[in-house]
Amino acid sequence: MQKRSVLELIFMSIFIFIGITFFTGIAAMYTLIMGEIQYIGLILAVAILLFLTFIYNLFQLFKMKKGKVVFFTIAFIALGLGFIKPIQEGYKNQLGTVDSEVDIYEYMPFSNNTKLATLSEPSSLQIKENLPRIDGATALYPLYSSVVQATYPDKEYDLHNSEVIVSTTPNAYTNLFEGNVDMIFAAAPSKAQLNRAEGLGLDLKLTPIGREAFVFFVNKKNDINGLSSEQLKGIYSGEITNWEEVGGGNDSIRAFQRPEDSGSQSALQAFMEETPIMEAPTEDVATGMGGIISEVSQYKNYKNAIGYTFRFYSTGMVQNNKIKLLEIDGVPPTKANIRNNSYPIASEFYIVTAGTENQNVEKLIDWILSPEGQELVEKVGYVPLLE
Repeated sequence: MQKRSVLELIFMSIFIFIGITFFTGIAAMYTLIMGEIQYIGLILAVAILLFLTFIYNLFQLFKMKKGKVVFFTIAFIALGLGFIKPIQEGYKNQLGTVDSEVDIYEYMPFSNNTKLATLSEPSSLQIKENLPRIDGATALYPLYSSVVQATYPDKEYDLHNSEVIVSTTPNAYTNLFEGNVDMIFAAAPSKAQLNRAEGLGLDLKLTPIGREAFVFFVNKKNDINGLSSEQLKGIYSGEITNWEEVGGGNDSIRAFQRPEDSGSQSALQAFMEETPIMEAPTEDVATGMGGIISEVSQYKNYKNAIGYTFRFYSTGMVQNNKIKLLEIDGVPPTKANIRNNSYPIASEFYIVTAGTENQNVEKLIDWILSPEGQELVEKVGYVPLLE
C-alpha cells in the first residue's frame, strides 16, 4: 500500500475537520431547538474525540505509547467536562418540587372522580343562565370550582375556554381589567395592579370570603423547623445568607422568589413591609402558579433552599413529603392557628370585581358568604370567615 504524503494527510485532516464541524453544528442546533442545552458540551466532547480518532488513525499515532496516553487523557477530560451539565440537570430534575404532584384537572366541576368538596344538602342557590364568568389563582381553583359544582348547571367547563377558567393571579387580574371575566378568586392585588386599575378608571371591590396562611418551606432534611419574622425578613432582604446564622448548618441560603404581581409575591411584599426585598438570581425566580401544570411554580427542593406559597396549595393540593412548612415565631401554620389568629402571617383571600352588569355576581357572592358557602370554604380546606 502506497504511503500518503504529509500534504495529503494535512488535506484529509482539514476535510475531516470540516465534515465533523458541519455535523456537530447540526446536532448542536437541533439540541438547542429541543431545549436540551445541557447536552451541548457533550456534543462538543464527542466531536473532539471523533476528530482525534481520525487524526490518530491517519498519522498512526496509536502505535506510539505516548500517543495513546495523550489520547485517553484528552478523552477523559473532554467526556468529564461534557457530562457535567447533563448530570447537574439530571440531579435538579429528580429534586422534589412544591408542585410536582398537582393535576389541576382533578378539580374540574362535574368531572368523574373529582376531588371537589360537596355540601351535605343541595345548594339553595341555583344559577341557570347568565352565568358569572370566573377566573382565579390555581390555589383557589378547588374552592371556586366547588362553588360552581354546587350552583351552576351540570356541563363541561373547560379550564381555559368556558365561563369558569383558571390561570395565574396576574392573568386573572388582567382578565378582570379587560372585561373578560366578571369576578376573580385571588389574593389582594399588588400595588402595580392597583395602579393599573386606577389608570383604567376601574373601582376594584374586594370581598373577603375566607382566610389562609402564607407559609415558608424548606427541604425536609434541613435542620431548621422554624424561623422568626425578623429572620425571614433578614433572609429575603439579603442580610442573612447562611443557614448557620439562624441556627442551621453551614450552608448558603438559596431563597426562591416568585414573579412580580403573583399572589404569593404580593404576599411576600406585604409581609416584608418597609424592608426592601433583595433581587433574586434569575434561576431562583420561580414561574407562575398557573392553570397549566407545566407552568406552575418550580421551587426546586435543594437542601439549602427556602420558598413560600399558601398553606392549602402545599398541604391540600400538593401533599409533597419532601418539604416541610416552617413555624413562624414559634407557631405552626395549622387551620386552628389561622382560626385563632395566632399564626402571624394569616390573611384573607377575596372575590375581586371591577364592575359588572351581571346581576348574578352579587347573588353568588352573597351565597358564598352565607352559611352554605362558608361550609364549602371549610370543606375545601380553607378557614371560613364565619364560625
